[in-house]
Order: sequence, then C-alpha cells, then structure tokens
Amino acid sequence: MSSTETQDTGHPLHSDLGTTTIQDSVVTAIIGMAADEVEGVVPSHGGVRLPGDTSPTVGEFVDNLTGGGSRTRGLSVDVGERQAAADITVNVAYGRSIPQVAQAVRDQVIKRVQNLTGLEVTEVNIQVNDVILPE
Repeated sequence: MSSTETQDTGHPLHSDLGTTTIQDSVVTAIIGMAADEVEGVVPSHGGVRLPGDTSPTVGEFVDNLTGGGSRTRGLSVDVGERQAAADITVNVAYGRSIPQVAQAVRDQVIKRVQNLTGLEVTEVNIQVNDVILPE
C-alpha cells in the first residue's frame, strides 16, 4: 500500500493515517439546520417554513448577520467516536400532524448527520414544546 492510500477500517472517520474528530457543536449545528428544513417546524427564532419556501426567515437572517446561535437552542447531543444521539425540542405549526412532523424531523436529522459526518445516529428523541399559529 502506498503512503497516499488508506486502509479501509470500515468507518470514514478512522484510517491508518489518522482520526477525524467531530465536535458536539458541529453535530448540534447540523441537527438544528436539518430540523429547520422540515415543513411544519416553526424555528425557535420565529417564522413558519411553508411548503417550497427556502428563503430565510427574519430570525435566520439576523442570526446569519450576527452569528447568533438560536438555531441550536433546545438541542442536546451526545457524540462518540462513531455514533451520535440527539434530544431535540421543536415547535410545530398549528394544523400540522405532530407525529408526522416529528417523524420527518427524525428522518431529516438522521439523513443529514450520517451524510455530512459519517456518524451513525442511534437515537433522535423529539419533544414538541409548542404549537404555533401562523403569523
């Protein structure tokens, strides 16, 4: 094996050339963004995501300008070497099926975390904190 080849260790974060460590804050940010992508989730910083709407809410725009972290409020993660688990608190738009929104959040979080980090997501617990009327 040449010095530029890596041995397949069965996990993208570990190779014979070293280990990649992903901080909890990175996984937390990914989870927050993934949850906000789901239709029916009301971001903690205000605004309702409507079907097909990809424009930022006012709160997202302000967070982007100021570097604010309100997107990660209500999130708790446990990140190991190869796995991650999450507890998420969300608000759901009135009129949306809470079980369907919760499952969509769970699916989106698992997909994004696994695709972007290579970590296996073992658990996504969701607490619905509030039902919000559209503005």
